[in-house]
Amino acid sequence: MGGVAQAADINVAKNAGFEAGLANWSCSGGSGAVVGAPVRSGAGALKGTPAGQDNARCSQSVAVQPTSTYTLSAWVQGGYAYLGASGTGTTDVSTWTPGESGWKQLTTTFRTGASTRAVTVYTHGWYGQSAYLVDDVSVFGPDGGGGGDPDPQAPGTPAGLGVGAVTSSSVALSWNAVSGATGYNVYRDGTKVQTATGTSATVTGLAAATSYQFQVSATNAVGESAKSAAVSGRTSPGGGDPGGPAVPRHALTGYWQNFNNGATVQKLRDVQAQYDIIAVAFADSTATPGQIVFNLSSALGYSGVAEFKSDIAAKKADGKSVIISVGGELGNVTINSDASATAFANSAYALMQEYGFNGIDIDLEHGINSTYMTKALRQLSAKAGSGMVLTMAPQTIDMQNTGTEYFKTALAVKDILTVVNMQHYNSGSMLGCDGQVYSQGSVDFLTALACIQLEGGLDPSQVGIGVPASTRGAGSGYVSPTIVNNALSCLTRGTNCGNFKPSKTYPSLRGAMTWSTNWDATAGNAWSNAVGPHVHALP
Repeated sequence: MGGVAQAADINVAKNAGFEAGLANWSCSGGSGAVVGAPVRSGAGALKGTPAGQDNARCSQSVAVQPTSTYTLSAWVQGGYAYLGASGTGTTDVSTWTPGESGWKQLTTTFRTGASTRAVTVYTHGWYGQSAYLVDDVSVFGPDGGGGGDPDPQAPGTPAGLGVGAVTSSSVALSWNAVSGATGYNVYRDGTKVQTATGTSATVTGLAAATSYQFQVSATNAVGESAKSAAVSGRTSPGGGDPGGPAVPRHALTGYWQNFNNGATVQKLRDVQAQYDIIAVAFADSTATPGQIVFNLSSALGYSGVAEFKSDIAAKKADGKSVIISVGGELGNVTINSDASATAFANSAYALMQEYGFNGIDIDLEHGINSTYMTKALRQLSAKAGSGMVLTMAPQTIDMQNTGTEYFKTALAVKDILTVVNMQHYNSGSMLGCDGQVYSQGSVDFLTALACIQLEGGLDPSQVGIGVPASTRGAGSGYVSPTIVNNALSCLTRGTNCGNFKPSKTYPSLRGAMTWSTNWDATAGNAWSNAVGPHVHALP
């Protein structure tokens, strides 16, 4: 005999584990948010925070079958937590707990009326009580036609695995985030060596001057993805590495003034924590072509060089890179021969050894010779090791095309180059990568000129946007932090662009730079407080 097929029992709640943020849920007065910890399972849980007359009610409408029984349950933690169902067509139900230090399951049942097709399930806290947490909501019963959440799956394979800074015993890695992943496994030569919760890791305990193959996989409660394509990383020779921390995937660079020009006078320890690379400005030239020295200014309040060296060590211990900058508006170091190239490399390395600088910045604004500058930087890299941080800060005119001496230098040392932070200020109108003319002070000026480098051969991770920290930081070209952030979003995500929109996005763009940390401090650190978090949150 034939019969009427019955709907299978499923969990009809959508986004029941809050893995998709607040999708399908509605919370009163913005009182709900999804947090990454604590969670009962997966990567998210709901946190409801009562305030005033708002009890932090979060709800969703679920599709149900008429005249059917459903079991409503959820795991809760924290303050007073209520769980209920309304609009059942029969008797609405609720249950609650006065607060739990660990996860506790609340459970109740309800029956739908003869014409009920949708029921509102909800959770809330209580007035004047602390926040509550909810995870793994279930409304278990016949499918009302809306289905349930898809079965969880293992995450996809990570992409974008790349090698960052290396030392004689470690290799830094970074990769792109994978949707649905709660962690990552890192493999060295096919063997799992560590786990990570974020998208970067530093593999340590390696032999000097040795090549390794690295892979990464993504994991969640369901399982592990396939391993990524392998990348090769080689440690530097022993004894020469500058021993600094790895530069993060997205970095904020700031110049620190070794002089008093009316900006806030800082000791190095006073530099705002948002800065990842601190360029000490500047080294001084000597009568010997190519040779540089460093003279600590007496205007900064240091008791002596030892205190300054201690500040450098402390910044590096906090994960910052401290490098010596060469050049500036008034500085001029001439490197136009083999002898001057060698003098530069030897003297720069001597400063790195003496002070603990873990890299160098080239900010020569009076012209460079790409042939001999390349030789100088390669000699320095051979001495310092491949963990050396190398940055450049050319003017806009220096990076208009790949035929300029600065651009040729950047491309010639691409394998050891960290980032080029072009100065988008003190500039006249310039051409963008689309051949159009742009004037400084706009999102388009920042993005269209950066595009020349991005499309001219540099890796996106080697491109940053340089701007003044305040109106007093440069003669012209100041833009608000909002414009800087819009330009970064445009280049990395394709959002908040002006009239110019790049043909593709560059998610690994390194970040931004400012002149200077001192002018930033003069303005209450407004620039780094706004741009720093935005840089560090780039994809």
